[in-house]
Amino acid sequence: MKIEILLQGMMRMGAGWVLWLLVAASVAALAVIIERTLLLVFSRANLESLEKVLEQSRLKGDLETARRRLEESASVEARVAAAALTTDDHEVASARVAREMVVARAELGRRVGYLGTLGSNAPFVGLLGTVIGIVGAFHELGHDAGRVSSGLMAQIGEALMATAMGLLVAIPAVLAFNLLQDAIQRRMDRAGALAGVALSCLKKVV
Repeated sequence: MKIEILLQGMMRMGAGWVLWLLVAASVAALAVIIERTLLLVFSRANLESLEKVLEQSRLKGDLETARRRLEESASVEARVAAAALTTDDHEVASARVAREMVVARAELGRRVGYLGTLGSNAPFVGLLGTVIGIVGAFHELGHDAGRVSSGLMAQIGEALMATAMGLLVAIPAVLAFNLLQDAIQRRMDRAGALAGVALSCLKKVV
């Protein structure tokens, strides 16, 4: 198939398919935002409570109990801290904490990159719809010997709507991406702080 035929087919379809593409992308983005937000909310933990568990276990010389308590928690912070208590070797424990931090960050950030990609590219997709719509409008204008008709104005309106739709999809996606990235970073900072407490307890015990 010649590229000219393909492009002509796209022009005949108008900007409508671009609008539906943006709608589908925005629905997927909303699903990601809701799913990631719920994950961050329901996996939160009371950092002071976890630190108290570690301190009490250290005083009793029973970090195994602290490890089991931490592993029972669904929070990322507790899981990272628990990795420090899986061995008596401080160097090995530090390495396990570092590994768990990488894994935890990857899990929290899963599918968040889609929001950044959508936010960066949605305006261009909308602009593509506008270009397609305007080219189609010029074709119709030529076909009608330069007469401005209601169909022509509707086609131009649909073309401009594609750009607006692209921006409407992009702006919330970028905002959500930045907010989620910030929330994930705060969670990882908290996890690192709690893991530091766990490692310090390990030093005192051994």
